[in-house]
Amino acid sequence: SVLLNYMADYQKEKFKVSGGECSLWGRKAKFIPVEYKTHEGKTKKSKLLISGFWGLSRHMNYVFELMLALSWSLPALGYGYFPFFYFGFLLILLVHRTFRDEEKCLAKYGEGWREYCKQVPYRMVPFIF
Repeated sequence: SVLLNYMADYQKEKFKVSGGECSLWGRKAKFIPVEYKTHEGKTKKSKLLISGFWGLSRHMNYVFELMLALSWSLPALGYGYFPFFYFGFLLILLVHRTFRDEEKCLAKYGEGWREYCKQVPYRMVPFIF
């Protein structure tokens, strides 16, 4: 799960550094071009990645972090709920953060964000949430 989280972060960084001109999982990276306004009122252009892990869900990196937290708790299975407290805390924190992040992105990118959500319909767990 640490490796998967690293790979997801690497994909996003590779995409940013190359200006979207890169391959992810052996295919040319796909993206949605968007515009947004800075606090100063200037219009900027950006790209929302819809390939690799970032095409499976909008916050796939959170899933990998949760998997890691759960893996730390599983050896204590049978010793009550306390060993799973961190996993539960992180689950609540990251699900809440997902909604906060998406609210901010909708305000920032507008229609571009709506299109992104159509292209990548799952927030965290593909085919579930």
